[in-house]
Amino acid sequence: MKHPFQCIDWSTIDPTTHPGITGTALWQTLQLPGLRLRIVTYSPGYLADHWCKKGHIVHCLEGSFISELDNGEAFELHQGMTYVVSDDMSNHRSSTASGVKLLIIDGDFLR
Repeated sequence: MKHPFQCIDWSTIDPTTHPGITGTALWQTLQLPGLRLRIVTYSPGYLADHWCKKGHIVHCLEGSFISELDNGEAFELHQGMTYVVSDDMSNHRSSTASGVKLLIIDGDFLR
């Protein structure tokens, strides 16, 4: 898919609430053909309610979080750090003690 130049004013995108096992995630989502862009804010004490198989590019904008893999590995990411994973490569879930704000990009290019 090709996308023309466009600016995104995140302040105009209303967040949706997604509960975790503990805490909540607020998603501001822009869905384009084959591409999803999100600003995601996890509340302090957030733990995802599922293991995710989807591919993502995740960039930490503020705070820090743990990305845990289902093989037992865990990685702490801080502001300015990024991870990338393709679909069906490494099941993962996120948690944060103090809260975090992320830019998450996913789509068909990560299959």
